[in-house]
Amino acid sequence: MITILFIIISIIFVGLGLPDSLFGSAWPAIYKELQLPVSYANFVTMLISSGTVLASFFSARIIQKFGTGITTALSTMLSTFAILGFSFSNSMIWFCLLALPLGIGAGAIDAALNNYVAVHYSAKYMSFLHSFYGLGVTLTPFLMSLALTQNNDWRLGYRIIFYVMAGITVISFIALPLWKKVSATPQAQEKEEPTKTLSFRQLIKMPAVRISWIVFFTSVALEFTCGIWGCTYLVESEGLTQALSAKIQTLYYLGITIGRFVSGIISVKMSQKNIVYSGYCCIAVALTLLFLPVPPIIKGIGLFLVGFGNGPAFPNLAYLTPIYFGKDISPSVLGTQMAVCNLGILLMPPVFGILADVISIKLFPVILTALFLPMVIFTFVYHKTPKTKSKDLNLN
Repeated sequence: MITILFIIISIIFVGLGLPDSLFGSAWPAIYKELQLPVSYANFVTMLISSGTVLASFFSARIIQKFGTGITTALSTMLSTFAILGFSFSNSMIWFCLLALPLGIGAGAIDAALNNYVAVHYSAKYMSFLHSFYGLGVTLTPFLMSLALTQNNDWRLGYRIIFYVMAGITVISFIALPLWKKVSATPQAQEKEEPTKTLSFRQLIKMPAVRISWIVFFTSVALEFTCGIWGCTYLVESEGLTQALSAKIQTLYYLGITIGRFVSGIISVKMSQKNIVYSGYCCIAVALTLLFLPVPPIIKGIGLFLVGFGNGPAFPNLAYLTPIYFGKDISPSVLGTQMAVCNLGILLMPPVFGILADVISIKLFPVILTALFLPMVIFTFVYHKTPKTKSKDLNLN
């Protein structure tokens, strides 16, 4: 049953990934159809991220009250109907109104399932899980490129994703009894510990938690800045068509998927820290390619390597959270880590959008490098910093 539940969780994670690359792939067509400034994407991405930050901060309390299964099913349904609404939107007002529930749904799913898998499964399962997320974000630009090829119809792309998400929502509700059966097994009960919900004031006093926030912030800010603006960069800077740039952008998400899958395989022989550091080496090579005056296909390979190198960072760092801080307080710690991840999504893609409008879209590799350097430095610091456990906080 534990294996069956992991398959269900993996399917839900495909659904978590689908919306994350959807807006970025569709935006070049959306802003031209609606005659909007390119930087207006910031309003939508900021609201999506605000909803995700909100859900992440309260995730520990929500999960404690409703359980992981119900939280996940309801959140998936919320995201699904938000995507359907996007497909009918004809103004920025509707995009903004629907962005918040889309973000809330994603944030609750992310925090709930990451902590559950980190506590109940081994490291390879965490990486495999996030490769399914990568599958979701890889499928979306491909499906959107097909929709754009047919009469430049981005709405069709959104509706295709809605149908897939609707199927995943049904599966998540059908699977609800399975969560109770698995939690009743001896294997699951051995790994369960009574959770202790920490306040933000308690968490911010923990040095390792504060440093981890910087690492998670920069890693996910890098991932989403590349994902949201990579397609537009290829159109505006490299002169590619919208459909072709969406196809090349698929390489980026394919890199995330393959990177996480490879991470799961090698996690049996290599530590989580070394997997993360190896990925950073790939990102360094990728950024070098993006700076060079090379053909667009080489830029596409650069995007692939950014995804391949950065893809394993999040799942491996998230897996270390219960190990570093203890299973009892990991929901609270991981909830704030998810929140700062989404704060990175909230702030950095819009910041780049403003810079692209004011200066040039060609700043794309510069901004990625500006995120990459502190990510590397603070990852080293994070692993070296002593971690606080609940016993050190005198919690009852």
